[in-house]
Order: sequence, then structure tokens, then C-alpha cells
Amino acid sequence: MADLLYLTELLGLPVYDLKKKRIGALRDAALVPLVHPSRVDRFLIGGGWAWLTIRHDQVRSISLDGLFLKDEQLTPYHSDEYMLRLVRDLLDQQIIDAQGRKVVRVTDVTFDILRREEHEELNVLEVDVGLRSVFRRLVRGVIPPRWIRKAQSGIAPNSIRWEYCNILEPDPQRRLRLNISNRLLEEMHPADLADIVEELGPDDREAIFETIDSEVAAEALSEVEPGIQASILESLETEKAAEIIEEMAPHEAADVLSEMGEEASAEILEEMEQEPKSELEELLEFDEDSAGGLMSREFVALRPEATVGEAMAELQKREDLPETLNSIFLTTADGALAGVVPMARIVSSPAGVELVKLAADPLIAVPEGERQHRITELFDKYNLLTLPVVDEHGRLSGAITADEIITILRQR
Repeated sequence: MADLLYLTELLGLPVYDLKKKRIGALRDAALVPLVHPSRVDRFLIGGGWAWLTIRHDQVRSISLDGLFLKDEQLTPYHSDEYMLRLVRDLLDQQIIDAQGRKVVRVTDVTFDILRREEHEELNVLEVDVGLRSVFRRLVRGVIPPRWIRKAQSGIAPNSIRWEYCNILEPDPQRRLRLNISNRLLEEMHPADLADIVEELGPDDREAIFETIDSEVAAEALSEVEPGIQASILESLETEKAAEIIEEMAPHEAADVLSEMGEEASAEILEEMEQEPKSELEELLEFDEDSAGGLMSREFVALRPEATVGEAMAELQKREDLPETLNSIFLTTADGALAGVVPMARIVSSPAGVELVKLAADPLIAVPEGERQHRITELFDKYNLLTLPVVDEHGRLSGAITADEIITILRQR
């Protein structure tokens, strides 16, 4: 069975030797995450130039009465980047609550007291972020700890399990030494991760995007406000920024690069693979508020005489289908747009029906230079899900989806 102890109670606890003589007071405690993710590995006593450390296995017992040793061989403290010190590195610092999908500030830490055969250990159970922990800190040293515990019972606890905490550490080398993983962030919905990123300062944003998977980073970056997108990419190593841009939808990547300085965007393009680079360079030639600047080149086009069965077979072969796919385009041999077929008509029709017979009427398309306000008017007037974009010869260049229009309207 485990008892609880708070960091605010741990600080200042007297430390006793084998003869129960007081030898100092606790000032901090540290984890070594590479060794154990939650066990307190070291206790620090003293201060100034006289810090001493106590290993976890040197502690016979620990409670509100003090820390009692079973081994008095203490060693001088030397700064160790593999240590996460709870007072210096965690208390009053911002962390990410991965389960609640928000940024919080740590106001206390709760430990389990774990009883082993010959000694006791502290295990970090959760971090506290609510009024109860603020109350403990306000009255610490004013009234006895046991009275504080009784008085706090009327305040609802607000805490986060330690396994759901993601610590923010800008230094990439120290992140490795502290074994800080971004697994919890990478499992979030991109929109939730974007909300968190927007709450953070520049250094913490950079730390997250520099270390998370590039595909996850691309999805999250697409959800971030445009101005912040550019600042994040400009803060990253060029190679990492290029990896993220390559994972983004080309029209979204073009939007981000157009927000950046010319030199920074050129450096990223130079680092990219040739195929996505060429596609981006073509899109960057368009005004970002034009149809060409808004369109995506991720679409499926078939000849008008193709059948529903052939369309389904083509879709099954394509591993790179966009999630927003809701229509198939029909094009002639020279690439001219001949029709738009909604996916709902395809999946509900017999395999032998020709796609041209299912095409929407009238055929609505816009030239590459069409302005944004006219495009939104067309989506509204005709309740469109997809709007094809054609070049000066009527050839299909790309498509604008309703998702893109929703994003535009949100930003107004």
C-alpha cells in the first residue's frame, strides 16, 4: 500500500542519520528518466556551494516527520544533465497535458511512498495544477503540513497523471539525455496539437516541430494560424523544414512558403526532392488569393467513357488519395475538362455505367486567375464540394475543395 507526499511537503524536510541526528534539510529531488521514468533517484540537501546528494536506495523511510537514512555515505552534487530536478526544472514550469490537450503550469507534484524490503522510495504519481496545490503553497510554513492536508479537503483536486505529461525542453541534446518522448503529442489530432502550439512561445514551438515526426508536423502545421506557420518553419533547421513541407499538401505548402521571407523559402525549396519542389514552384507563381494559388493538384481524372467499375478499380490502386476527395474529374485526351462526377453517384451506380452519364450539370469551373471572392460566391451559390480550375486552354490544372473555402472564411 502506498502513502502520498507532496513536493511542497518534501521541501525543507529534515534529514536524519543512523543515530537520528539531523544533518540537513531537503532542497530538491531529481529523476533520472533514462534509468526510471518516475522514481525519484536523488535527493538534494544543503544549498549554495554545499549541495550533497542522497541516492534513493540510501533512504530507510520518508514521511512528514523527515527523511531517515540507512546509509550515510553522501556525495557532493555535480550538475548532471541526465537529471530532471523537480524544483528547478518542473515546478512553476509550463508542460503539456496530453490527455486534456492543453498547456498548463505545474504548481506541485504528488508522490507515492513505495515501501520496499529495506527502504522506501518516492514515485512521481501526478503533477498538480489547480487551486488545491496553490493553497498548499500559500500556507506552507504558516501552518503544520497535517493541518494543511485537512484544510485542503474542501478544495477539488486538479492534477495530471505523470504518464500524460509532456515536458517542454528546447535544448535537443538535453531532450535526449532526459529521454523526453513526443509519442503523446504524435498521437493527438492535428487540430488539438495546433491549438497547443499556438499557446507556446517560439522556443517551445521550435522544440516540438524539430523533434516530432515530419508527417505529424505537417498535419499540425496545416492547422496553425498562417503567421505562426511561417515563424515556426523559419526557426527550424532547413533540412527539417523541407521534410515537413514535403509532407504537406502542395497548395498548403505553397501558402506557407509565400508567407515566408524570399531567402528562407528559397533555402527550403533547395533542400527538397525534385518532384515536390517543381510542383511547389509552379504553385508559387500564382497569387495566393487566386484560384491557382488556392487549388490542389491532388485529384483523380479519368476519360469520359470510363465506367463506374473502372473508376472504383482506379481508386483502389491509389494509395495517395486525398482525404477530401469527393469528386472524380473527366478529361479528354489532351487534358481538357469534360465533367465532374460526385463520388456519391459513383458508389451508388452499377459497375457498367459510363461516368459521363453521371456528370454534374451544369459543369462549373474557374480559370487559374479567378479571384477569391468570386470563388467563394460560386461555392455558396451552387453548394459545391469541389470546384475544378482550368488553364487558358481549358485543361484541368487542379481543384479547390470546400475545406479550403471554410478555412478562408474562418480567417476573415
